[in-house]
Amino acid sequence: MALWTGVSVSAQNGAVAFTTTQWSVVLDAQGESPSAQEALEKLCRTYWWPLYGFVRRQSYSPEEAQDLTQGFFAMLLERRDFDAVRREKGRLRSYLLASLKNFLAKAHRRAMTIKRGEGRPLVPLEELLIRERADLEPADMLSADRIYERRWALTLLEQVIERLGEEYRVAGSSALFEQLKQLLSDDRPSQAKIAQELGMTENAVKQAFHRLRQRYRMLLREEIAQTVTVPGDVEDELRHFIAILQT
Repeated sequence: MALWTGVSVSAQNGAVAFTTTQWSVVLDAQGESPSAQEALEKLCRTYWWPLYGFVRRQSYSPEEAQDLTQGFFAMLLERRDFDAVRREKGRLRSYLLASLKNFLAKAHRRAMTIKRGEGRPLVPLEELLIRERADLEPADMLSADRIYERRWALTLLEQVIERLGEEYRVAGSSALFEQLKQLLSDDRPSQAKIAQELGMTENAVKQAFHRLRQRYRMLLREEIAQTVTVPGDVEDELRHFIAILQT
C-alpha cells in the first residue's frame, strides 16, 4: 500500500526552523551532550534499514550485512567526523551512502572487528529483521542504490505518519486519525463510509481530511529539512523524495 505523496514543494507553509533540526544537532555532536546523543541515536535508527539494504545487495549474507552495518555506525559514532559535510554543504542522505561505500571498500571481511557500543546493539536488530522478512521490494530488480533510496523514502514516510498519529493521540482523536490516514493510501475507502463509521457528516470528514493533509505536508517538509545543511536544498530533496515513491 503506497502512501499518498502529493506534497507541495512550495514555501507556502512558511520557513522551517533549521537551527534545531536533527542534522544540525548531529553536525555539532562533537561532545557528549544529551541532545547530541539523542540525535545520533535517531540517525542510526532512521538509516539502519536503508543502509542495511544497500549492503545486502552487495551479495553479503544477512549476518554479514548486519555486522557491516553495525560496524559502519559504530565507526561513525566513534569518529563523529561530520566537518566534511559542513564544508561541502552536504545532504545527510547522500553523505551516509557515500561514507558507507567508502567503508565497504576498505573493509577486510576476515579481519572485521565489530564494535557494538558497550556490548549493546546500536538499534534493536530483531525489529529490523522483521522488516527485512516482511520486505516486499523486488530486490532482484533493484540496484543497491535504488534499494537504499526507496528504504530512505519509506522510512521518512513512517516517521511523518508516526508524528502525525501522536499529535492526534495527544488531542484525543486517535480513532479519527486511524480512519483518515486510510485516505492517504492508494486503496482508500470512501469518505462517505468513514463518515458513517464515525457518526460524522461527509462534509465534516472532508474538512478533517483537508486539515490532516495540510499537517502531513508540513511534517514531511520538516522531516526533509532535518536532512540537509542548506535550506535551499529542501525543495530538491522533496522532489527527489516524491520521484522515488512514484517510480
